[in-house]
Amino acid sequence: MDSNEGKMPKTEAKISGARLMVELLEEYGVDIVFGYPGGAILPFYDELYKSTKIKHILVRHEQGAIHMAEGYARSTGKLGVCIATSGPGATNLVTGLTDAKLDSVPILAITGQVATNAIGTDAFQEADIYGITIPITKYNALIKSADDIARHFQEATLVALGGRPGPVLLDFPKDVQTELTSVRKVDKLKIDSRHYQKPPIGGDLDSFAAALNKAKRPLLYVGGGAINANASKEIKELAEKGNIPVTTTLMGIGAFPGTHQLSVGMLGMHGTAYANKAVLECDYILNLGARFDDRVAKPGEFAENAIRAHIDIDTAEFNKRVSVDYLLHGDLKEVLKALIPKVNKVDRPEWVGFLDTLKKNHPLEFDDSTDTIKPQGFLQKLYEKSKGKAIVSTDVGQHQMWAAQYFLFEEANRWLTSGGLGTMGYGLPAAIGAKFGNPNKTVICVSGDGSIQMNIQELATIAMYKKGVKILIFNNNFLGMVRQWQELFYEERFSESEWNYNPDFVKLGEAYSIKGLRISNKSEIDKALEFFLEDDDARILEVMIPAEEKVFPMIPAGKSQKDMIEFSDTVRAGKK
Repeated sequence: MDSNEGKMPKTEAKISGARLMVELLEEYGVDIVFGYPGGAILPFYDELYKSTKIKHILVRHEQGAIHMAEGYARSTGKLGVCIATSGPGATNLVTGLTDAKLDSVPILAITGQVATNAIGTDAFQEADIYGITIPITKYNALIKSADDIARHFQEATLVALGGRPGPVLLDFPKDVQTELTSVRKVDKLKIDSRHYQKPPIGGDLDSFAAALNKAKRPLLYVGGGAINANASKEIKELAEKGNIPVTTTLMGIGAFPGTHQLSVGMLGMHGTAYANKAVLECDYILNLGARFDDRVAKPGEFAENAIRAHIDIDTAEFNKRVSVDYLLHGDLKEVLKALIPKVNKVDRPEWVGFLDTLKKNHPLEFDDSTDTIKPQGFLQKLYEKSKGKAIVSTDVGQHQMWAAQYFLFEEANRWLTSGGLGTMGYGLPAAIGAKFGNPNKTVICVSGDGSIQMNIQELATIAMYKKGVKILIFNNNFLGMVRQWQELFYEERFSESEWNYNPDFVKLGEAYSIKGLRISNKSEIDKALEFFLEDDDARILEVMIPAEEKVFPMIPAGKSQKDMIEFSDTVRAGKK
C-alpha cells in the first residue's frame, strides 16, 4: 500500500495516530461510543480520555458494545461506533458485525491490533480480525501507517452509510496509534464512488407504473430498506393514492403506520393470517426494500398468481430467490418520488373490502379463558398503556414474534430486533443503546428467560449510567420457540430446551439497584404495568407464562402461505 498515493495534503503539526482518530470522530460528529479497553487499544483510549466531545460508554462485554451501537444507530439513523481491543476483544464483535450486515445497520468498529512488526507471529492477543470479518463487513482495513488513517476513516464512514447501510471495521495496530502523522485529509480515495454514492434510477419507470395501474388487487410488500431510505412518507403517499394495501416484513415494521386502514400487518412465518392470505390473492405485488427472505417467500410459490415487481438499492437482491417481472434500481425514496406521479389515483373498494373481511374473519387469536397470563394479552395491554409511543427492542424467539404481532408502530426507528441473524442477546444492549440515543423516550426491552441471560451482564451498564430501560421478561422456563418446534415437529421430544434452573430475575435486578416485580396471574397485570411505566427509572418485570403457549399463525419451515397454520386450526385439532 502506497501511503503517498492520492496527493494527500499535509498540515504543519504532527500528531499521533490515536489523536488523529479521536479528532476524526469528533469532526464527523460522533458524540457517543460504546467500548471495552485492553492493551492493544490503550493509546487510543488515552486520547479518548482527553476528548470533551465524545462520551464513552463502558460495557461489560464487547458483544454488548456492538449491539448497543446497533440500537443507537437504528433508533437515531446515525452511525453507531464501538471499540474493542485485539484478539478476543475483536472476535467478540463478530456476532454483532454479522447481525449488522444482515440487517443493514451502519456500524463503525475500531479494534486494537498488535504492533505491525508482530502481526503474523501469533503474538499475545493477536487475531486476524481483518481476515475474519471480510465476509461480514461492507468495508474493512488493517491500517498499516498513520498516514493512511484519514483515508481509511473517510472511506469507512462513507461506505457504512452509503447505499445499503452496513458495518465497517478499522483494525488499528498499537504502533500505528503512537506513530506521528500530519495527514488529516485526502483528496482522492481508493474506492469507487459507486460504493457510497446514491445511484441514478435504473429501469423503465413508465412500464413499471403501467403494470401497477393495471392491477386490480395490488399489494405493497415493505422491508427494512424502506426505513433505511427514510421512505415512509412516500410509501404512505403511494398506498393512499392507489388505495393499495400494505404488508411489512419483520424488519419493515414502522415503515407504514400499523393502525392505518390499508395496513394488513406483518407477513411471513408468524405474520398475520390476512397478510399471508393477501399474498395468495393479490394480482400484483411490489417489493419495496425487502429481500424475499426464506421466512417470507418460498421460491416458486410466493405470490405465484401475481405480477412481481421490486425496487431496491442493492442489485444483488434482484432475482436472488424470487424471480420478478419488473425492476427499478435506486434509492427507494428517490425512486418513489419519481414513480408516484405516474401512478393513477384509484379507489379499489372491492380489494380493500375483501381484505377488511379477511381481518375480521382471521384475526390474531389466543385462548384467554384462564387466570394464567397469556403473553399476547399482556402485550396488548402494554401497547395500550404505552400508547404505542415507546421504542421497543426484542431478543429472539416467541416473545419477539408476539411483540411483532401485537405492538403497532406509527413511525419508523421505534422497532429494534434482530431479523436476519436472529441473535439471542441482542435485545438488552440494543435497548441501552437506543436509550442513550433517545434519552427522553420510553425504551422497552421485550425478552425471554433464555435470551435475557445471553447479555444479562449489561444490567451493570444500566446501573452505572442510570439509564431507565424497561425490561420485560417472559418466563416459561423453556427455550420457547425451540419447545414449540419440538412439540409440533419432533413428537414432543424436548431435547435440552427446558431450563432446570433460572435465576431470580427480580433479586438479580436488585443486585444492580434496579427495581423488579414478578407476576403470574391476570389480576396482577394492571398494577404491574403501572409499576413498570410509572417513571423513567429502570425496571424489571418478570411475567410467568405457560410453557405450552405458542405463536400462531405459523408457516412451517420450507412451506408457503398455502400451508399456514392458524390458531383456529389447532383448536379444531384439539392442540391449542
